Amino acid sequence: MRDYYEVLGVSSNATADEIKKAYRKKARQLHPDYAGADSEEAFKELSVAYDVLSDPQKRQQYDLGGPAAFSGGGAGPTGDFGFADLFETMFGGMGGFGGPTGPTQRTRRGQDSLIAVEVTLEEVVFGTKKEVKVNTAIECDVCHGSCCEPGTSPTTCPTCGGTGSVTRVQQTLLGAIRTSAPCRTCQGHGQTIDHPCHECAGEGRVRASRTVSFEVPAGVENGTRIRLAGKGEVGPAGGPAGDLYVEIREKPHPLFARQGIHLHTRIDVPVALAALGTVFTLDTLDGQQELVIDPGTQPEAELTLKGLGVARLGGSGRGNLYVHVGVKTPTNLDDRQRELLEELAELRGEQRVEPVGAGTHGPLKWFKDKLGGL
Repeated sequence: MRDYYEVLGVSSNATADEIKKAYRKKARQLHPDYAGADSEEAFKELSVAYDVLSDPQKRQQYDLGGPAAFSGGGAGPTGDFGFADLFETMFGGMGGFGGPTGPTQRTRRGQDSLIAVEVTLEEVVFGTKKEVKVNTAIECDVCHGSCCEPGTSPTTCPTCGGTGSVTRVQQTLLGAIRTSAPCRTCQGHGQTIDHPCHECAGEGRVRASRTVSFEVPAGVENGTRIRLAGKGEVGPAGGPAGDLYVEIREKPHPLFARQGIHLHTRIDVPVALAALGTVFTLDTLDGQQELVIDPGTQPEAELTLKGLGVARLGGSGRGNLYVHVGVKTPTNLDDRQRELLEELAELRGEQRVEPVGAGTHGPLKWFKDKLGGL
């Protein structure tokens, strides 16, 4: 399977406009009605490549996984530049067998865009408003989308007279056949721009960085895509803007792990306090909370703080915070501490077996004796 960028004849960092222009050019060359039936497979390959690379989400998948990401047949001609646009490209607005239907518009809707934004757990729990800078296509502030140098305007195409198509009559064995094709002078638009804007080179838009604000709703899930209508790329020649999709990526938290609407954390309690009971001051996303450790708390006990988890997206209330308790055994005891523990064990009737010394008894001593006898 060939590389899709290679199929279209563009580089992997090509812009959406460059990809679309490359497709339109090759579609004219490879369409079976122009190039013959032998070009059908090449034309299908071109259509699949364009469908993937013209869609921001599919293009991102392709850049990560290559053609194999679409080997299951998921790619198909469903992108922004569909069969209607292809028909417009090939036939310049010719409506079936009924002849030309008029010039095509330069104005088109802009591409959708996709960006990823990192958010903290605190922002997910409580919701927030964020701003992000995006590199996108915006309306040219010199020609304001007209594509013309200020003080000038488009002129009627001298070749097609403004119809956008050129009609030809060919004599065949079956008689005269009349065909209509896009006008090459005006590319089917019916007008020519003799003095294109110096700022945007006649595109009606330029690339620039702009700041976009959006709301992060409380309880949003990691990987959620938020649609910002009309915040994508502005279309050529003053066309409407596409949409901007913001993918939420939640950053890991050093203290809390999220599981749906619930949070989990862990604390370690000294063995004496676990046995006697205590009150533990716990840092939560809502500030410090007092946590009661009951006498006799066992290792891996789970305590619940209700309503201190994550908000329910689009609903009311919050999940819980689950605290997993670890019991910390003391090490490096001094003589007095050891005596007290031994006394406690004796009072509780807990029999203690003295560990075998590694130097005088046990498996290691046996192994050394065996070696000495060899």
